[in-house]
Amino acid sequence: MTARGRVQAVLGPTNTGKTHYAIERMLSYRTGVIGLPLRLLAREVYDRIVEKRGPSVVALVTGEERIVPERTQYWVCTVEAMPEGLGADFVAIDEIQLCADPERGHVFTDRLLRSRGFQETLFLGASTMRGAIAALVPEATFQSRERFSELSHTGSKKISRMPARSAIVGFSVDSVYSIAEVIRRLKGGAAVVMGALSPRTRNAQVEMYQNGDVDYLVATDAIGMGLNLDIRHVAFSSTHKFDGRRMRPLQPNELAQIAGRAGRHTEDGTFGVTGEARPLHEDLAQAIVDNRFAPVTKLQWRNSRLNFANLGGLIASLEEHTHDEWLTRARDADDVLALKSLASSVEVRNRANNAKSIRLLWDVCRIPDFRGISETEHAALLERIYEFLHDQGRISQDWMAAQVRRIDRTEGDIDALSKRLSYIRTWTYVAQRQGWLDDESHWREVTRSVEDRLSDALHARLTQRFVDRRTSVLLRRLKEKESLVAEVNDKGEVTVEGQFVGRLEGFRFSQDKAATADEGKTLRQAAVAALAPEFHLRADRFYNAPDTELDFTDQGGLMWGEHAVGKLTAGTETLKPQVKAFVDEEAGHDVAQKVQRRLQHFIDRKVNAAFEPLLAMSRDEALSPAARGFAFRMMEGQGIIPRDAIAQEVKALDQETRGQLRKHGVRFGQFTIFMPLLLKPAPTRLRLVLWSLESNLDEFPSAPPPGLVTVPTDEHVPEGYHAMAGYRPAGVRSIRIDMLERLADLLRAQDTRGGFEATPDMLSITGMTLEQFADLMQGLGYKAERGERQKVKAAPAEAAAPEAEEVVAVAAPEGGDALADPAAAEEMVAPAEISEGPMLAEEAAEATGPEGDVAPEADTLSVEPTAEDAGAEPAAEEQIVSTDAEPAAEPEAAGETVTEVFYTFAWAPRRRGGDRPGGRKNFRGQGGNAGANGGEGGKRDGKPRGEGGKPRGKGKPGGGKRDWNKDGPRKEQGAKVYSAKPQRKEKAIDPDNPFAAALMGLKDKR
Repeated sequence: MTARGRVQAVLGPTNTGKTHYAIERMLSYRTGVIGLPLRLLAREVYDRIVEKRGPSVVALVTGEERIVPERTQYWVCTVEAMPEGLGADFVAIDEIQLCADPERGHVFTDRLLRSRGFQETLFLGASTMRGAIAALVPEATFQSRERFSELSHTGSKKISRMPARSAIVGFSVDSVYSIAEVIRRLKGGAAVVMGALSPRTRNAQVEMYQNGDVDYLVATDAIGMGLNLDIRHVAFSSTHKFDGRRMRPLQPNELAQIAGRAGRHTEDGTFGVTGEARPLHEDLAQAIVDNRFAPVTKLQWRNSRLNFANLGGLIASLEEHTHDEWLTRARDADDVLALKSLASSVEVRNRANNAKSIRLLWDVCRIPDFRGISETEHAALLERIYEFLHDQGRISQDWMAAQVRRIDRTEGDIDALSKRLSYIRTWTYVAQRQGWLDDESHWREVTRSVEDRLSDALHARLTQRFVDRRTSVLLRRLKEKESLVAEVNDKGEVTVEGQFVGRLEGFRFSQDKAATADEGKTLRQAAVAALAPEFHLRADRFYNAPDTELDFTDQGGLMWGEHAVGKLTAGTETLKPQVKAFVDEEAGHDVAQKVQRRLQHFIDRKVNAAFEPLLAMSRDEALSPAARGFAFRMMEGQGIIPRDAIAQEVKALDQETRGQLRKHGVRFGQFTIFMPLLLKPAPTRLRLVLWSLESNLDEFPSAPPPGLVTVPTDEHVPEGYHAMAGYRPAGVRSIRIDMLERLADLLRAQDTRGGFEATPDMLSITGMTLEQFADLMQGLGYKAERGERQKVKAAPAEAAAPEAEEVVAVAAPEGGDALADPAAAEEMVAPAEISEGPMLAEEAAEATGPEGDVAPEADTLSVEPTAEDAGAEPAAEEQIVSTDAEPAAEPEAAGETVTEVFYTFAWAPRRRGGDRPGGRKNFRGQGGNAGANGGEGGKRDGKPRGEGGKPRGKGKPGGGKRDWNKDGPRKEQGAKVYSAKPQRKEKAIDPDNPFAAALMGLKDKR
């Protein structure tokens, strides 16, 4: 490739984003090629680019894999497989410091000297290459990059003390397997990554590590070549490696390349040694931390201008030396050794008698020795392949099929599968060569399928051996005590040598109660050893679990599925509860904190979702001071406050303030100030738990079943329960506060002093029979008189309405003129009707707009419960079937006389302070209740009260009524009022009185 564009070297330590930068630069051009040091890394980069641009324009070319779409724009290759002569706009070479590698360095040096992009060329690698690149590529510019995170040295650690998310590095297959076995016994499992694995096996192992199935990774130095893994700590099990010729110590820059895998992006990392590795010298460790290494002074080089005139000339050209001071001739690689071996064969020399056959021989010699058996066996295989290609022009189909068939078996252990996998890589490589086989696509598919099957089988064996396989091997004795190997299954059962020792429930281990005292300590130690990784894995899964997997109980417990993982505790504010996590001490502080944070996030979101209208109102800065104060009271009451508890505060609110509160969903009911949205099942259930926490109850009362209009009144629940549940006690049953307000709206239109009968709407709202409704009304402070009367049976065409519609008679209240005595009237509590005094004028102003019409925020609710309130069948849940209903009468002929049962309801006034024990509050919040809500009947703070705690005015013969204050009587209100006598009179309306005007509007409407 000729040099036309700019050449830049991007140098720096690991974790500086060099590869990411190169990918972004390549994608900014129309075409590009990037060369990478490993097949595994090439596959990773290929997948990343495919995600951005799609598979139709991205090619992957390695020794054993070739995916080349017709419209390829971007080539991802291993350095050895990079195509030449493409004329790409962009070219990048990663890990350029491998120019100094004794085995492969000559390939990287060749790319450094000859590979160029038309627009841009990037060399990525360590800073030690700066001098060499500057000398050999004078036109290059340099960009230095700093590490995103810090790297620190932690010294030596035992494998048993290795932190989670650690990678232990070994330099042989036997070393990797033995370390993984130890980690499995001590930590529960490890993933294995080696350069010899196929991309499919490697990806499956890495995925197991990345998703948290295991917390440990055992790998060769393959992880040092750009593989991006979530590693926090790197531990060297050895500082020596076999380089194909001899055992040698790792160079400082090689150690730094691997150690730099710890800490990805902005997360800091650590490194050290473990096992039998000697501790790193302080100067060496500090050099790794500071990224200070001796610069590269010699690059491995091999002549690229080969002579194919004859075998001797080819070998001589490969052995040619260089006179450049920066370059040194590379030692004979496997391909040169194979060529020299084949050149000694008479048959080969006879066939290689021209440039074409010699070039073919050189191509065959470049087949890598994946099997690694011996040079002689590898040379014999190459000679056979060369024979087919030279004599027949193609490799024999039958011979190829026989080679593949011998390998296509998935039985056997890890070693057998690994060997077959290395063998199939040879045939995968052969299948990728153009013109070597008939039906190349068929053989590429066949070899790939065999490799995939072997890869899956190897992954299964690795997982079985190092993660899931049960073991009965005893650990070495430690201080004359025997530690046993423990396992935890997916059900949380902890077993030691196949025997059940306990169960892991959430984050707490409960030991088997059947274990003897002598066994207990040993069994627990073994269980704790197995639970160490399990706690971390569970904490990770729990922290990432969606809120749908978590829930709270009516007793304040916090559940993760079927496991209790914590409980709620009272916070500084009612709507800010705290959590206490149930985590064993052995799980560690990190696990406990992670569980604690997740639970707190869960309950905070629950509160915010359930009480969103209330919280939004408290944060509204546009509210007036009075509205903010009332909003604070609503926060204290969790959205529900009995009106008589804050009567004076309600009365003090002007219409503008009430309008601001109504916009946030506050309803000023006759009995309760509440937010209808907070009466739904979810807020109600949570409100009761929070109220129970604030009340410091030992046992929390449960919420009533959702969707019921009335529920049985429980006299044993704590004070305040019914209000928090959204109900108001009324006799043997309690009625939902929103439905009570609707009932109150209907009762305003009735003559509560003279007497009235229940209408169908009243029975429909409560969902009761007439008998049940009578008990409810008595609980609300009304007198119910049962009566019977004769009624003529209607003709079939004029079918009778429901029973409730037949009740039309009006009876006079008991006692007739009981309120005639002014002194007695002052001591009596009358029902608060729409035509009563100043308090009712205030309510009328609430219910009407500025023109006297019903305000848009009218405080009413639908009779039918919503699906959320009542579940799947709201209409059915809204009805209460009475077991006391009388049996239906036999059908009678039309025109016959039948006996009809009816009830007459009238307000039953009670003297202040004279309520019977356990008496109910009256229907306007007047009077008292010494029952569930406590307090002396008819009094508040020891003072008799009507509405808001003020004395009622004395009756006047003219039907008027005075309102009293500390300065004596004030001007009478002009609204329609009740006097102490049964007859009613109208008082002239004062047009200057706003309350009277509002009530006048309501009167006209009715």
